[in-house]
Amino acid sequence: MSQYQSDLLRLLDERGYIHQLTDAEGLDTLAGKEIVPGYIGFDPTAPSLHVGHLVSIMMLRQLQRAGHKPIVIMGGGTGKIGDPSFKDEARKLLTTDVIADNVASIRRVFERFLTFGDGPSDAVMIDNAEWLDKLEYIPFLRDIGQHFSINRMLSFDSVKMRLDREQSLSFLEFNYMILQAYDFLELSRRVRCRLQMGGSDQWGNIVNGVELARRVDGTQVFGLTTPLLTNADGTKMGKTVGGAVWLNEDQLPGYDYWQFWRNTADADVYDRLRLFTDLPMDEVRRLAALQGADINEAKIILANEATALCRGADAATAAAATAVATFAGGTLGGDLPVLEVAADGIRLAAACADIGFAASNGEAKRKIAEGAVRIDDQTQEDPGYLIQLAPGAEAKLSLGKKKHGILRGI
Repeated sequence: MSQYQSDLLRLLDERGYIHQLTDAEGLDTLAGKEIVPGYIGFDPTAPSLHVGHLVSIMMLRQLQRAGHKPIVIMGGGTGKIGDPSFKDEARKLLTTDVIADNVASIRRVFERFLTFGDGPSDAVMIDNAEWLDKLEYIPFLRDIGQHFSINRMLSFDSVKMRLDREQSLSFLEFNYMILQAYDFLELSRRVRCRLQMGGSDQWGNIVNGVELARRVDGTQVFGLTTPLLTNADGTKMGKTVGGAVWLNEDQLPGYDYWQFWRNTADADVYDRLRLFTDLPMDEVRRLAALQGADINEAKIILANEATALCRGADAATAAAATAVATFAGGTLGGDLPVLEVAADGIRLAAACADIGFAASNGEAKRKIAEGAVRIDDQTQEDPGYLIQLAPGAEAKLSLGKKKHGILRGI
């Protein structure tokens, strides 16, 4: 039985989202008597977020499901600097136009997970450039900077790790945690935001914001972090050989997104079902308890549910049908990535790279040499093998057991 009284914290607790809370009792009491606006910030450093952001997105979804108000903060201001948390080096600085394009692209995904509008528990998206771009340096230092201890900031793991490795940490990046804390203060004032959530690596930044609101305005706000999500083997979730698992369709085909979830390890099924689907917990426990080959049923349901949330029900249905056609029927599913092959043909290594199976021709050649690449289920070990197809003819290109694509003659 949950230790919490409010629907919000009971839901987050049961589904595995809670790692640290600044004041569990205070937040539990507040959430039990009024709608709590809560926010998570996302820096628009690319046109799409990836699976590594999905716990945060789902947490905003759960906040709304429990009757509270999600606030999505787009870091149009902080994105011009970049969060130094656990990064080995400084981020490349982005132009204002690139940031604006990224924000517009990212918004499409949030509209799938959240209900936006003007109602008391409807989600809103706010760009922190609204206030950060207008700050005056001297007044900001005087009014806000005085509340931050350099000694304490140096002790945060995100900063300490860079310094311990003797890696450069610019003054520009060092300001990031002050600006993030200031975001919380501004949101508290503008929209009565009372909760900031984020991954465990954001704990120091979140605590800064909680303390700043108390010191400057005397307002009680709260912080909540999620556990660091890893696979059962200890590796970071969402990191694959093929690169990031992007949430936007134009960054990653629907079938590949579905297949990522279908490939979940047996030991990870329970956590993935409770964190990344809306299935009732009784059903999550039933599916996670399946043994042997039956666990594949749970993985297919996970892939269908997670894909439907992010890409829509039609995309999930198409991807599942493609999987059945490709693996069970021996035919080519319609949702596989397609590479068009001109009349003069294409070399095997280039085909693997162009269809997205490898990041480069060199990597593709290594995979081919390992015997991992097949054309129409026949292993091909010559990277220079010339693939030629008549117009309209198709062949299946496969890497290992789980990556497939269609080569089509033009």
